Formats: sequence, structure tokens, C-alpha cells
Amino acid sequence: MQTNWNQFRYSPTQKGRNPYENVLNTTNVGTIDLDWSFTTGGAITSSPAVSGGTVFLGSADDYLYAINATTGALVWKFKTDNSIVDSSPAVSNGTVYSGSTDDSLYAFNATTGAPVWSFKTGAAINSSPSVFNGVVYVGSTDNNVYALNAATGDPVWEQPFTTGGPVHSSPAVANGVVYVGSYDDNVYAINATTGAQIWKFATAGEVFSSPAVSEGLVYVGSDDDNVYGLNAETGAQVWKFAATNEVESSPSVWNGDLYIGSDAGYFYALQSRNGTLIWDTASTTAYEVSPLCLANGIEYVGIGNNVYALTQVVTPEVLWAGVTGNLVTAAPTVVNGVVYVASQDDNLYAFDLNGGNQVKNLPPRPDPATLVHDPELQRSFWQSR
Repeated sequence: MQTNWNQFRYSPTQKGRNPYENVLNTTNVGTIDLDWSFTTGGAITSSPAVSGGTVFLGSADDYLYAINATTGALVWKFKTDNSIVDSSPAVSNGTVYSGSTDDSLYAFNATTGAPVWSFKTGAAINSSPSVFNGVVYVGSTDNNVYALNAATGDPVWEQPFTTGGPVHSSPAVANGVVYVGSYDDNVYAINATTGAQIWKFATAGEVFSSPAVSEGLVYVGSDDDNVYGLNAETGAQVWKFAATNEVESSPSVWNGDLYIGSDAGYFYALQSRNGTLIWDTASTTAYEVSPLCLANGIEYVGIGNNVYALTQVVTPEVLWAGVTGNLVTAAPTVVNGVVYVASQDDNLYAFDLNGGNQVKNLPPRPDPATLVHDPELQRSFWQSR
């Protein structure tokens, strides 16, 4: 079926995995090629969101763009008062949300691009908004984290949550708690309803990385060259892994494994429960590794000007590589058989099985509105497990 990638790292828990991708796999991903590209007027350093057949992304040219996911044609664009840098859009209930370095968080009608509301913070927003249960959570470089009513933009917390430094990290939300890193070297856990601090954990470096939450643990990188696994309830350190350099990348988690990169061009696979190294590998250059995206047994990662598809095995194998004209510093987005890659060469690229005028021989995807629940099929599935 058609699926969406509605926000940064796929969902509010920010695991960075699309669990529903079933078109691209380890057998056919090596044959994908460029289908289309879309040129903006500035570098793109954030990941696109894909929802309802439309790709949403921001650019350093100050615009938020809506692009037809199939053709690459412009649907609409809106100019903010400054560049959109690192803040990836989020889509929920027909509204798209985006932060800008003009200090504002914006809400637009996802179909028309008409402004719905905007909220002014005290400084630039580089954090990606996370939407959960009718609330938008976002950090600002004014040292605060905000919780806003998704429909109106009104503050849910009358006073924003204050850290001791700029908040570039994007909030993860799980089990009524917001987890976020700060340039004051700490990771915070915040009550999602009240904005009260539950705990904080001190690293020895700025926390640019955005946390991921899975199975009772919070995973995050730090500029102190470490990756941390923290108890989600208490903030106690469960494990720590020493990387080769600053870890500004955000982790991806799936099936007991954690994947993350460092600024030295290394990326790692770790056991998520204890931080034990499964494998590591280095690029030929010391570029920052973009956050990984996981889909259907494949890792997608940007290193330098390239994006790679790799197998999720003990010794990773390169299945495919795509080239852009400049650095790829944002995580790719993989949904509905398409790999969307943003680059600092001002372009968004779409790679798929139809690229290069190949013949797309895929079964038609059903309209979700026509699907009905089949209790007998569900029962048979679980009996076979």
C-alpha cells in the first residue's frame, strides 16, 4: 500500500525506519536510477517528508516547497523570512509544519500552501518539529523547547522549557515524555503534558544529535565522541560506546541493532541493548556521515556527495550508490519504492526503479480507502507466527 514518511526520522520516536517499505529490497535496489530532480535556490540540509503523494522540504533559499512525489513538479511554495536550515518538515492531519531561521515555526495547509498559523520564538529554529497527539514539539536556538497546539499554534506549556544552551536537536516523543538534546551538553526528559523536567543526563560535549527511543532506552550521540544508551524512565546510563570523533548524527534502531555515524566518516552497527560493536566501516574521506535511514533490510546513508544503499549484515555490502553535486548531510527518505535525497547542491533527487527510463514492473498499490479488516486473515497470520 501507499505509505507516508510524515516527519523527521519517520515517527515521533525517531527510530529512522520505514517498517512498511516493500518495493525496494536487497535484490532490486542495485538497479534504481535517477527518476527526477527538483532544483531550489539554495542548499538543502534537511530531510524531506512525504505524505499523500507530495514531498515537502525546506531550503536555504528561504522557501518551503511542496513537490509532486511522482513527477517532481512544483505543487506550491511559500517564502519565509529567512533560510530553512536543518529543520525537516512534519505533516499531520492535512497540515505541514516547518521551522525557519527567521525564528518562527509555521503551519500550512498541506494541499494549498495557505498559511494556517505561525509562532515566534526568540531565535532561529534548526530543530525539526515532532507532532504527536495534537501537539507540535520543537526546539529553538533561544535555548528553549516549545509545545504548541497543532491546530492553533497556541502554547501548551505556558512557559517554554529552558535548557542552558541552544536546542538544535529534534524532540523525540514516547510514552508521555519528550526527549531532546542541548548545546549545554545535556539530554533532557520532559513531561509532554506539563513541560516539567523529569531528568537530565550530562555528557561531556554538545548534543546536536536527535534522540531515538525504543524498548525502554533512549539513544543519542554527543560531541564528546560517544554514543549513549540511557534508561528512558530514569536517565541512568545503561551503556556508552566510544566513537572515533564527534557524533552529531542521529541513531536509527531496528530489530535489536542501532546504526549511527560519526564526523570522521565512520558509521557503526551496535547491539542496542548493550552498545556492543557489531561492525564499523569508514569512508575514504572524513566527511560527516548523515543520519541513516532503514527500510526493508537496507541502510541508506549519505557520505560526502554520495548516497549509499547497504545490506544490514555483519559485513555490510554496498548494493547501490547515487551521486549528487555536493554534500549529503541529511538522512535520505525511503517510501513507496523511491529514495529521496537532498543535497547541498540545491537539489532534491528521486531514485527509483523507473529511473533511467527503465520499465517499472510493479503490482498496483491499493487505495487505502478501499481496504477492509479481515479477521480471518489476521487470525491465520498470528497462528503462523
